[in-house]
Amino acid sequence: MRVHTRYRPYKCDQCGKGFIEGPSLTQHQRIHTGEKPYKCEECGKAFYYSSGLTQHNIVHTGDKPYKCKDCGKIFKWSSNLTIHQRIYSGEKPYKCEECGKAFKQSSKLNEHMRAHTGEKFYKCEECGKAFKQPSGLTLHKRIHTGENPYKFEECGKAFYWFLSFTKHMIIHRGEKPYKCQECGKAFKKSLDLNVHKIIHSGEKPYRYEECGKVFKLSSKLNEHKITHSGEESYKCEECGKGFYYSSSLTKHMIVHTEEKLYKCEECGKAFKWSSELTIHQRIHTEEKPYKCEECVRVFKHSSKLNEHKRNHTGEKPYKCEACGKAF
Repeated sequence: MRVHTRYRPYKCDQCGKGFIEGPSLTQHQRIHTGEKPYKCEECGKAFYYSSGLTQHNIVHTGDKPYKCKDCGKIFKWSSNLTIHQRIYSGEKPYKCEECGKAFKQSSKLNEHMRAHTGEKFYKCEECGKAFKQPSGLTLHKRIHTGENPYKFEECGKAFYWFLSFTKHMIIHRGEKPYKCQECGKAFKKSLDLNVHKIIHSGEKPYRYEECGKVFKLSSKLNEHKITHSGEESYKCEECGKGFYYSSSLTKHMIVHTEEKLYKCEECGKAFKWSSELTIHQRIHTEEKPYKCEECVRVFKHSSKLNEHKRNHTGEKPYKCEACGKAF
């Protein structure tokens, strides 16, 4: 009955965590006391629980008794096989009670829950910045150490983040595997396609309560929040200019290097930033993705659409200081 009602009468004096059974509490308390009674005879490593020692022993034997029936991949532990099999079954048993999002692994659900709670357990000892996931802290530390473990041999450029390395490879290959079903435009990155789709929908579901500003993407909302804090964590070593985001610092560095990585395949013109290349390519494609909902007129650039909308609203934001006439 306790399992169903979640009644947990055994409480930890240190942290208040509750348990259904007394032995579970006893095992848990070893985390606080540091006691590790189960020791490996091979290497001397000690564990809180006997199950931890049992799993560890497989490291020394090299035994992988658990095999996937679908692809033949073998695993040391049954738990790893269970997680792996969800690739084929599509099962996502761990569901977030806040938003309904489901996950294949409990660890991924726990990481996701921090998005709702705002908890940041992992703190940088250099600058004090905190992160929700350990992977975020690991990546951040490379800003301080200067470590760039992912090097592209074709051009010699190195990256501290594997995803940046992968994206850079696509620039050289010229691949555009992600295609918009609405207009047929293709993209090198799935994220760019997702951003592009919002152009067609016009939806801006993310609102910042403090100032009322709305955004198409949750990432843009999070970026905007930083501007309210006034903190500029990322400094350029060349000129001392500060930035709210690491991506802004990365883009800024191109000003000092004069590097132009983004090249048009049609005419060969090169650009410092991918956004400039995207806008330039519309000269060749004649694409006009920005549509006025009032009169159905279309534009190549969002800035031109915004200017055009003033014809409908009557807004005149530019005022002459001498005579007061607005335009």
